[in-house]
Amino acid sequence: MQDRTHRAEAAIRGSGVVVGYKLYLEHIADLTIGKEIIATGMMQEVARCRLALERAMAGDTVAFVSSGDAGVYGMAGLAMEMAAAHGWQVPIEVVPGVSAANSAAALMGAPLMLDYACVSLSDLLMPWDTIVRRIEALAAADMVVALYNPKSTKRVHQIGQVAGMFLKHRPAETPVGIATAVGAAEERLVMSELGSFLSEEITMKSIVIVGNSTSRMLDGSFVTPRGYRL
Repeated sequence: MQDRTHRAEAAIRGSGVVVGYKLYLEHIADLTIGKEIIATGMMQEVARCRLALERAMAGDTVAFVSSGDAGVYGMAGLAMEMAAAHGWQVPIEVVPGVSAANSAAALMGAPLMLDYACVSLSDLLMPWDTIVRRIEALAAADMVVALYNPKSTKRVHQIGQVAGMFLKHRPAETPVGIATAVGAAEERLVMSELGSFLSEEITMKSIVIVGNSTSRMLDGSFVTPRGYRL
């Protein structure tokens, strides 16, 4: 709740209909009192998007809620794709939020001070071979990488394969941060190293940030130096 932006709160308050994943809507219950709520469950993104667009075409002001930032692994792109595919003329405003990688990084220190990339390890919408190629390229390029959806009850081996790819290019002592359920009551932060972080608890609610060859732990903070002269 502390990381909600004023613009996002204003957009929700100014809407008559609020559409979103039911868990996300619970987090903004204080903003939706008296509004029509349309909540759906997991794996119903396309249906949820259609409902939001249909209500917008009917003349309602709709807040279509995602977690973090709607344009980063969120619903903004799907809404635009669906509207274009069906020829629906719907004005869509993307309201920026705080992405999970940025929230996690702030808890850890300053790991994203230099070039970095975000990669989701979920292969529901992206072939695993494609994800592997991207990770291999990023590992070789010595970029800091924030891993979204690192592990689930069914996907338990992928994170180990990814760790192996990074270890080909970076020391085992490279800092790795694991932030889970950021912003929630059960928020948890663990600082580890590339050679040992797999022994820590990692879930679908975790963001894993892998440092580059210059990343360091400084007085308990995960920092990637930008290169300033001190």
